[in-house]
Amino acid sequence: MNVTLRQLRAFCALAHTSSFTEAATSLHVTQSALSGLIKELEQILGVQVVHRSTRKVQLSEAGREFYPLAVKILQDLDGALDAMADLKALKRGVVRIAAPQLMSCTVLPEVMAAFKRECPDIQVRLFDSMVESVLLRVSSGEVDLGVGPERESLPEIEARTLFELPFVVVFPPDHALAAKKTVRWSEALAHPLIALQGEFTQRLRGDLFEALRGGALTPSNEVGFMTTAFSMVSAGLGVTTCLPYAGTLIKRFQLESRPLVAPEIQRKFFIFTRKDRPLSPAAQRFAEFLTDYVAANDWRVV
Repeated sequence: MNVTLRQLRAFCALAHTSSFTEAATSLHVTQSALSGLIKELEQILGVQVVHRSTRKVQLSEAGREFYPLAVKILQDLDGALDAMADLKALKRGVVRIAAPQLMSCTVLPEVMAAFKRECPDIQVRLFDSMVESVLLRVSSGEVDLGVGPERESLPEIEARTLFELPFVVVFPPDHALAAKKTVRWSEALAHPLIALQGEFTQRLRGDLFEALRGGALTPSNEVGFMTTAFSMVSAGLGVTTCLPYAGTLIKRFQLESRPLVAPEIQRKFFIFTRKDRPLSPAAQRFAEFLTDYVAANDWRVV
């Protein structure tokens, strides 16, 4: 059975108006075309759906049974098409994004708030994650996109550079480093260092080994979250390093930061998506908005 939408619309218009003339006018077709659509529908259904007379069109018993079903089909379809149009026009939609904890409590809430002002009917759901979980969440389809630093790539993941920034050292305002405009790594490492566990510190250790002529990076403490490191710095337990996009959180902890030089070590952050799964219009718009927001901020000023 292959009923077409044109046949359903013709039948519903005829049932609503009880007139071939009025139904044809409402559908912008000729009366003969309308009559042909009704005949085709009846042939496909195998029953007569209307009784024709010179005065008035009436639904048959089968037509009366079929009419509410046909109306519901068209309403559901029109609703689905309207929903798709809203998604395309960015009037509605849901965007799911995974990001590391530090970015999730600094940059992304600011971006989400600005995005909501521009696209109020699009929901952005943030999944704050361990760095190692970001790519896995993108790969599994749990989120539409992820944001995070460079990690060992997965074949199904596409990575697009979001920003590249140098490290800063973070310390209390009354610290000896506060008098300097820039701080050498050797000067920073002369103080107890509170570092992040795992690949963050491993990569940093490798970057510094050659530049410091074999000097060892030996943290006094390694913690799981940068907020813990900031709390320990506030308590006078040492200094820590991070990227300057965390500036709002550094100020919230009433700490100060300076660019780290000799060497200047950069870190890239990426937007991660699946190669085989195009972003929805809402997710694509958020990715563009995030890129523009980052480009408009000069995080090197600390």
